[in-house]
Amino acid sequence: MKELLKSVTFSEILIGLKETLKHLFTPAVTVQYPYEKRELPSGYRGMLSLLRYSDGAEKCVGCDLCEAACPSRVITVVSAEMQGEPTKRYAKEYYMDMTRCIFCGLCVTACPVDALGMTKEYEWAVYDKRSLLLNKEQLLDIGDRSFPERDRPVQDQYHNVETFNIGRPQLPPKHC
Repeated sequence: MKELLKSVTFSEILIGLKETLKHLFTPAVTVQYPYEKRELPSGYRGMLSLLRYSDGAEKCVGCDLCEAACPSRVITVVSAEMQGEPTKRYAKEYYMDMTRCIFCGLCVTACPVDALGMTKEYEWAVYDKRSLLLNKEQLLDIGDRSFPERDRPVQDQYHNVETFNIGRPQLPPKHC
């Protein structure tokens, strides 16, 4: 008898209609995209950037480890030595082809001096994909925009290390 009553009253349709009406009168959760933006999760990996120290010096030492760690060969680094200081290197040229990047973050973890960072930028739609071939200056600009707080230079962080006291004669040498 119960089954007959269910088939006559179309209870399944009434249950579905109840659910539809419940959602019909709830407020919308749609984000109005260009005007409102969603909060991204903390582990979000967006556009890559090069970082600087608080004094404006570039963090990248041109070691090419990010280039070696990249599985899709996005990064190209041309490193050079500083004049008169053969032990100090820097990235003379730095290029990233963001059309091939898979945003895995391996380059960021491979960097020994934390010179690379992944921003929360995701709006990179362009008409010409050649504009996604980024050079060193563009990557530094992205880093300046996305990471306004910067680390102090290494010699200011570790002033007791004898190696860094070469350029700062006012500090005493390290005694073991």
